[in-house]
Amino acid sequence: MKWCVAAVLALCTACEPVPVEPEPEDGGTTLDGGMQVVPKPPVRVRLATFNLKLYFDTVCESGACAPADFEAAATPAAFAARTNQIAQAVTTLNADVVALEEVETQVCLDALLAKLGATMPYGVLGEIGTPGSVDVAILSKTPIDGVVAHRALERLTRPDGSRTNYSREFLEAHTVTSSGAKVVFFAAHFRSKVMDDPGRRQAEAETSRRIVETAAAASQDALVVMGGDLNDTPGSAPIDALTLNGGLLRAAADLPVADQGTYVFNGKAEAIDHLLQGKTPAANLVPRSAKVWKETRGFGGSDHFALTAEYDVTPL
Repeated sequence: MKWCVAAVLALCTACEPVPVEPEPEDGGTTLDGGMQVVPKPPVRVRLATFNLKLYFDTVCESGACAPADFEAAATPAAFAARTNQIAQAVTTLNADVVALEEVETQVCLDALLAKLGATMPYGVLGEIGTPGSVDVAILSKTPIDGVVAHRALERLTRPDGSRTNYSREFLEAHTVTSSGAKVVFFAAHFRSKVMDDPGRRQAEAETSRRIVETAAAASQDALVVMGGDLNDTPGSAPIDALTLNGGLLRAAADLPVADQGTYVFNGKAEAIDHLLQGKTPAANLVPRSAKVWKETRGFGGSDHFALTAEYDVTPL
């Protein structure tokens, strides 16, 4: 037994001391070599949604384009004036990424991007290809490096079991802001209540939640949000399908109800335009940052108000 103790003591005497890594300060992590890496602070990102109200070009596609008709094709002068008005409104929002609704064609989007210039030079259209379609689009201050058009990929099911599809494109775009925040943004425009089909709107909501939550699960380092004119208000079945039971986080929910309305119907402002966040560890809605941009009736010549919200995002 004495020999064993002596041998162990001899071995320990010969051992080199084991260096102890210093504890990092301020919540940082220490790499090999003792370098301390301090986590980057979050950066602020502003997102927006804006229904432009029938932004049509000068070409009549539906065959019914008189001033009183739905398509109401614009004269070149009227189209230029409307494009300028929309560009000024979008610039005022000062958002990093914007979802637009009711953009007819690529001609419209190209004209708007040309007018915006360096302010917001990137955009993509979710064209569904029908005559006089009012489509969704996404604008961005930084390059869009990934796009998915979900309408052709999804068959939706109404509550009664009948099958349908998205009324317009459900458009997904990826970008990284100039401050380094990764953003996955969806533009939506659900079925309107004109000749209503509430089951279709419900199916759009249920499918959209699944798609956004799947994107959030795959992009834990990103801000994942859907924005658009969903043609329904908080407490309705479609909005509940998107938000209840741990669902998407609705911007503006923490504002007074009187400040949430984005569209005036029968003299009452209703919240039908929404920004809804898929939950990820990287991004948090800034409390009470949502803003409804109001003018006398709508905003920027529309019959809708625009909606913005701000998010804190940990950069890549």
